[in-house]
Amino acid sequence: MTVFEEKNIQRAIIKLGIPAMLGSLATLIYNMADTYFVSLTKSSAQIAAVTLCMPVLLIIMSISSIFGMGGSSVIARLLGEKQHENAKRTITYSTYLMALSGIIVLVIGLVLLKPIASLAGADAENMSFTCDYLFWIFLGAPFIILSNGLVHIFRSAGLIKQATTGIILGNGINIVLDWVFIVLLNMGTAGAALATSIGFFCATIYLFFCMFIEILHKNELFSLSPKYFKVKPQTRIDVIKIGIPGSLITIMLSVSNIVLNNCIGGYGSNAVAAYGIAFKIDTFPIMLGVGLSQGVGPLLGYCYGANQKDRLKKAMTFSSLDGIILGAIFTVAFLLFSRPLVSIFLQDSELIELSARFLRVLCLSAAFLGIVNMVTAYFQALGKAKSSLIITMLRNVILFIPGVLILNALFGINGAIAAQPVVEIILTAICLLMMNYSQKKEEKLMLKTQAA
Repeated sequence: MTVFEEKNIQRAIIKLGIPAMLGSLATLIYNMADTYFVSLTKSSAQIAAVTLCMPVLLIIMSISSIFGMGGSSVIARLLGEKQHENAKRTITYSTYLMALSGIIVLVIGLVLLKPIASLAGADAENMSFTCDYLFWIFLGAPFIILSNGLVHIFRSAGLIKQATTGIILGNGINIVLDWVFIVLLNMGTAGAALATSIGFFCATIYLFFCMFIEILHKNELFSLSPKYFKVKPQTRIDVIKIGIPGSLITIMLSVSNIVLNNCIGGYGSNAVAAYGIAFKIDTFPIMLGVGLSQGVGPLLGYCYGANQKDRLKKAMTFSSLDGIILGAIFTVAFLLFSRPLVSIFLQDSELIELSARFLRVLCLSAAFLGIVNMVTAYFQALGKAKSSLIITMLRNVILFIPGVLILNALFGINGAIAAQPVVEIILTAICLLMMNYSQKKEEKLMLKTQAA
C-alpha cells in the first residue's frame, strides 16, 4: 500500500508533510547560515546585498515549479487514474525541460548581470557585492532549477525519502562551504553564492543517482530515454497550465519583495539590513507552511484522480488545521522572543531594535498562511489553474504592491512592513470563499454525473 492509499488521513498527511517540511527546514537553515556568516563581516552593505539578491534567487527557483510542480500535479492525478505509462512520459518530459530552462537562465543572467542587480534595488554602496552574489548564482542556475524541480517530481512518484535527503544533502554542503568561503577565505557575498550553487549541484547529482537506481530496479515510472520525451499535447498543456501559476507564486513574491526592498531602500542600507534579518526569521513559518502544502499536494491530486471526494475533503480540513496551529505557535514565539532572535545576526543595538520591531509585525500573518497555502495547493493539485492564478495575483500584485505603496506613503517604513499581514488576512477570507464555491460546484457536478 502506497502512502497515497493510507486510510488514516492524518497519518498520510504526516508521512507526506513532515519530510517536505524537513526539506523546507533544511533550506531555511542554509538561508539563515548565509545571512549569519555574511553578518560576521559586520558590513550592512553585504547583508543588504544578500537581501536584495534573494528575490532573484527565488525567481530562478520558481522556474523549476513550471515543470516540477506542474509535472507533479499531473503525475499524481495520472497515478490516481492508474495511467502509469503517461506518468512516466510526464516525468521524462519535465526533467528535460528543467535542464533546458536552466541553461537559458544561465546565459541570460550572465549577459544582463548589472541591469538585473540594479533592478533588484542595488545602489552604489552595495552594487559590487550584489553583482558578486548574482554571478555565482547564475552559474549554478541549471542545478538550482533541476534539484528543486526533481524534488517535486520525486514526491509525486512516491520517492519521498529520496526527495528530502536530496534537499538536506545540498543544504548541508552549502552550510559547510559557507563557513569555508566566508570565514576562512573571506570571500563575502561571492562565497555565500558559490556555496549555494555547489550545494544545489551536489543535490542534483544525488537525485539523478537515485533516478538511475530506480531505472536499474525497473521502476516503471522512470526513464531518461529520449523516446519517452514525447507526451500527449493535453499533458503538455496541463503541466504548463498548473506549473505557471505555481511558478508565479514565487515570481510574484519576488517582484513584490523587490518593490518592498526599493521602498525600504529609501531609508538606507541599515533599514534594508534590519528588514532582511526580520524577513529571514519570519520565513520559518512561511516555508514550513509551504513545505506542508507541497507535501500534501500529491495526496490531494491522487484523491481527486481516484475520485475519492471524502478523502480529499478530510485531507484539506486536517492539513489546513495543522497549518493554522503551526503558524500560531510561531506568531507567539516571535512576539515573545523577537529581540533575542535578531540579536543572533546583528550587533548594533539600533539595528536590533529596528529588526525586532519589523519581526513582531511580519509574524502576525503566520497563522493565516496555513489556510492560504493549503487552498492554493488544493487548486494546483486538482488542475484548477485559473483559481490558483487568481490567488497568486491577488496576493502578490493586486493587493500587496498597492498595499506597500499606500501604507508606505501614509505611515512610512512601518506601514510598508505592515502590508504583508494586512494582505494575508484579507486573502484568507477570499480563499475560504473560493474554496467553498469550488466544493459546492464539484458536488453539483457529481450529482449531475450520477443522475445521468
